[in-house]
Amino acid sequence: MQDPKLALIPAAQGSKFYSVLPSSGVGDFAFSRSGSATRINKDGLIETVGNGVSRLNYPMIDGVVSGCPHHILEPQRSNLLSYSNDFSQWSNGSSLISSNTFISPDGTLNASTLDKTSSYGAIGIGTSSASVGQVYTFSVFVKINTTNYISLRVGGGSNDVRKEINLITGVVTDGAGANQSGFIDSNVENFNKDFYRASITVTGDATTLTCNVYAGEVGNTTNDGLIDIYGAMLEQGSYPTSYIPTNGSTVTRSAETANGSGNSEVFNDSEGVLFANINSQTLSSGNDRVLSISDGTTNNRIFIGFRESAGGVIYSFVIVGGVAQANYNTNITSLNTYSKVTLKYKQNDFSIYVNGFKVYEDTSGSVFPSGTLSNLSFNQGISSNNFYGKTKELGYYDTALTDAELEYITSYRSLNELVTSLKLNTL
Repeated sequence: MQDPKLALIPAAQGSKFYSVLPSSGVGDFAFSRSGSATRINKDGLIETVGNGVSRLNYPMIDGVVSGCPHHILEPQRSNLLSYSNDFSQWSNGSSLISSNTFISPDGTLNASTLDKTSSYGAIGIGTSSASVGQVYTFSVFVKINTTNYISLRVGGGSNDVRKEINLITGVVTDGAGANQSGFIDSNVENFNKDFYRASITVTGDATTLTCNVYAGEVGNTTNDGLIDIYGAMLEQGSYPTSYIPTNGSTVTRSAETANGSGNSEVFNDSEGVLFANINSQTLSSGNDRVLSISDGTTNNRIFIGFRESAGGVIYSFVIVGGVAQANYNTNITSLNTYSKVTLKYKQNDFSIYVNGFKVYEDTSGSVFPSGTLSNLSFNQGISSNNFYGKTKELGYYDTALTDAELEYITSYRSLNELVTSLKLNTL
């Protein structure tokens, strides 16, 4: 099988996403983000990178770095809690918190110990930046000390969500004294060998939301004890993003983009294959995330993307002169798992492979006039529907590959790759 004409394999951070092919550098993507952001480095620690520097994020499996890094692109998010890690500033923090007691996920001695000394012993902090009817996610990193239970609360207006999470089993139960109105989801993730990241997602119904962390069980002393905590976040959105540190005020991480790879000499207008090994976080309805080869407009493009529908779908289009020549949606188990996808285009010969299987074929359709396709970007061809998620591989072939070749490049090379990519080890 021939080598790709363009290949992105995440290997370096900087002002670009650096493609290994073409060797001239014409395949590099221009990266943009105003301000700093955090990533998981090769040692499994949270690390801050500077203004405009792309992020290589290392995957964590069962709390241990496993495998090669991926590029990460995230939307704009703000941590609405003004003190993300100085829990002594939270209400009851002076009486229930011991600061700098354990090594945190950033590798320094700055995690705190929370001691629940009464049936409602909790630390709490509020934000006045909320909007009624919007979705918010509250998260915190937590380490088991003398109890493996943590309880999280988000209250505001008439809504009051309190959830007790067993960090070992992941079982979530309702906390006492709350109506649970506005509750959407909860999650616990084994972040590293010591810390978990627990979160709850709610619909806010007030401009001031109060967030509380309890060691143990809300409302009684059954599971009381000590827990170690680090890095709290309240952000507007349906899932937790990378940690945003704050110390006295809210902080915003700007949205990220990666665009402008290749040129008209790289891309073949008459035939080719776009390959991607990607995943994307949960999306709001109608909020598509795509990557495309185009002429800089939405009239001429091929793209692969994710759409929220019945748990998530991968969808692909070939559009020539504003007219769809081929398009297909295929359900996936979860948006937050990797998928290997190819989209082949050729006159009257289109197909899509996902994870080793042909899921779509179309024997009727036109391709592009000569000199049309000119750039590959993590968006829909113009600056909208930007792709947010993780990228392990990205490639472009300037000929239409055979079915055997398409099956090969979208298949998993080992059982371990299959299990870790599709998160089968978490079932």
